Amino acid sequence: MTLESLVEEIRRRGETELGSVTTARSADESKIDTDREARLETIRKEAARTTAADIARDRAQRVAAAKLAARKLLYGAREARLVHALDETKEVLSEFTDTSDYAATLRKMLRTARSALGESVRISGRKEDSAALGKLAGKSFDPTPRPILGGLIAETPDASRRLDLSFDELLRLRGDKLRELLA
Repeated sequence: MTLESLVEEIRRRGETELGSVTTARSADESKIDTDREARLETIRKEAARTTAADIARDRAQRVAAAKLAARKLLYGAREARLVHALDETKEVLSEFTDTSDYAATLRKMLRTARSALGESVRISGRKEDSAALGKLAGKSFDPTPRPILGGLIAETPDASRRLDLSFDELLRLRGDKLRELLA
């Protein structure tokens, strides 16, 4: 072998080795690029999924907040309407105290009080009703005026039992039923 053939052999082996290294490097670059693209795609998908979940959660929270606000407004409107209706009911009862039927109602209330508490009960009521109650109850009438809308309050002489038949108390006791009717 001559020197030239030796140099030629070394050059050929070097080029072959260089070719295989270049091919390996290209394969590695391709593998790295593919791996990088796969990772980026995974990251993009995860980011899109997370963003969609965040948007859905935010939307659900806003919808829930809007529904809650609507319920609050509806409740406020109902409550205002009920308060207005109860005020109108009190006004109607107040007007009723000026009618001729009111004396008959007081008579029935007195009968109910006496049947529940006994014949010797103290009867009290509004200042405006003192004449009518005095005539109906006789000696058992207590002239101390009560701050009520109408009706009467009966007590046993020893004050151990009391029957409040005032319109205020009757409205309070039947407030839930009135609210159901007015709602």
